[in-house]
Amino acid sequence: MNTIDQRIVSQLVANARSSYADIGKVVGLSAPAVKRRVDRLLDSGVLRGFTAVVDPEALGWGTEAFVEVHCQGNITPARIRARLEPLPEVVAAYTVSGAADAIVHLRAADIHHLETALERLRGLEIIDRTVSTVVLSRLLERPPNPEPDSKVGG
Repeated sequence: MNTIDQRIVSQLVANARSSYADIGKVVGLSAPAVKRRVDRLLDSGVLRGFTAVVDPEALGWGTEAFVEVHCQGNITPARIRARLEPLPEVVAAYTVSGAADAIVHLRAADIHHLETALERLRGLEIIDRTVSTVVLSRLLERPPNPEPDSKVGG
C-alpha cells in the first residue's frame, strides 16, 4: 500500500459515500484509476467492505458493558467464538493477554436487558466466571487513520 492508497483509504474512512471522482480530485487521480485501486484494496483485504455507521443508542441499544471472560480449562478461540456468536447482545469479542481468556463487548436496551444478557453469557458451559464493567459514557471513538504521518513517533 503506497501513499496514494493510504490517502484513498483516508477519504473512504472519512466518508464511504464519496464518489470515485471526488476521491480522485483529492488524491490526483481519475475516477477509473481510483476505482481500480479501491478494487485492489478490497481484493487484498485492506478494505473489508463499506457500511453505514449507526448510533446504537438511537436504535435502542444504548447500554454497554465490557466483560472479562474466564473459561474453564484450556479452550480454543474458535470454541469461544462459537459459543458467543448466538448471543445477539455480543457485538465484539477479543482474545487477550492476561488472566482473562477473552473480552466481550455487550450492548443492550437497558440495564435489565444487560443483566439478562450477562446471565446468558455466564450460563455458557465454557464460562467459569466473568468480570463486568458497565460503560457510563463514551469519551473517544475513532476509526483507524491510514495516513503515515499520523502515527505516534513516525
